[in-house]
Amino acid sequence: MSSTPGDAPIPRTASQTHIQMPEMAVDSAGMRMFAYLPEYPVPPIKGNPQNSFMKPKKSQVIQVSGLDVSIREIRSEDYISLTDMAKSRNNQTTDTVIQAWLKRGNTLKFIELWEGENNPDFNPLQMQGIRMELSEEANYISAKQLIERAGIISIESRRGRYGGTYAHRDIAFEFATWLSPEFKYYLIKEFDRLKREEAKRLEQQWDHRRFLSKVNYRLHTSTIQEVLIPAIQAPKNKEWIIYADEADLLNMAVFGTTARQWRESNPELAKQGNMRDHADIFQLNVLANLESLNSFLIEEGRPKEDRFEMLTRAALSQYRRLAHDENLKKLEE
Repeated sequence: MSSTPGDAPIPRTASQTHIQMPEMAVDSAGMRMFAYLPEYPVPPIKGNPQNSFMKPKKSQVIQVSGLDVSIREIRSEDYISLTDMAKSRNNQTTDTVIQAWLKRGNTLKFIELWEGENNPDFNPLQMQGIRMELSEEANYISAKQLIERAGIISIESRRGRYGGTYAHRDIAFEFATWLSPEFKYYLIKEFDRLKREEAKRLEQQWDHRRFLSKVNYRLHTSTIQEVLIPAIQAPKNKEWIIYADEADLLNMAVFGTTARQWRESNPELAKQGNMRDHADIFQLNVLANLESLNSFLIEEGRPKEDRFEMLTRAALSQYRRLAHDENLKKLEE
C-alpha cells in the first residue's frame, strides 16, 4: 500500500468501556500491520509463530591452548566445534582427525548411549551395523555419514565457509579427552568461564527487565483508577475490564496484538508468563514510556481512539531511535 499513515479514518467506538481495535492485516512475511498505519513495523514477540524474525544466535569463541574454538547454540544446546579442536593435531587434516576418533569403539558406544537418552528418532540398529563395519581396519566414517545413517543429533556437520563439524558439549568433551588430557582441562576451564560470564549478563538483563516491567506501571494504573474509572462511572465489578482494556491499548501499540491473541497463539509460552514477560529490552522500554504518555493523555481527557493513534505513532518513533542505542543492544545480546 502506498497511502500515508493518516489517510484512513480512525475507527470510532460506540462503547465507552471497550476500544474497537482497527482491523489487522498480515503481510507476506506474516507480520501484523495496522490497517491505518500501513508502514508500522510491529517488532516480533518472542515465541509468536507469526513472527519468525528472531536472529540466529551468534557463535561464541573461546581460546583453548592457543586455538580459537567456536561454540554455537543448536536446538537450545551448546555445540562445540570439533573442527576447531582438531587443529591441535598440526600434522593432520581436521577431517582425518575426526574420522580417526569416530572409528574408535568407545567413541561410538558413548554416542550411542547419549543418543538413546536424548534422541527419540535414533536408530540403534544402524549404529550397531556401523560399529561392525568400522571394526575392519580399512574402514572409516565421516561425521556427515554417521549423521545420515544413524540419525544422530549429537553431532552437526555442514560444508561451506561457515560450516564445520560441531558436537554437543557432552560429546565434545569426550573428543577433547581423546585429543589430550591437557586440552580437555583447558577446554572445560574456558567453557566454564564463558558460562559464568553469560549467567552474569543474563542476571543483569533480568534485573533490567524486572525494573522496566515495573517502571510507570503504578503511575498508569493509578491514573486509570483516579481519572478514567470515575469519568466512565463503571460499576465496581466491571472495573477490571477497564484495566484490561487499557493494557491491551498499550499491547496493540507496542506488540501489535492483544494479550488474549498472544495467549491463543502461544499456549506453551503462556504457561511460563504473559506476553510482556517474553518481550525484549526495546519493547519494554517503549512500553514503559507509553504507560507514562497514556497516563498524561487520560488526564488530558483525550478520547480512547485518539490516544491509540498517538500511542502507535509514539511507539514507531521510539523504536526507530532505540534501534541505535548501543547500551540497550548490549543488554539484549
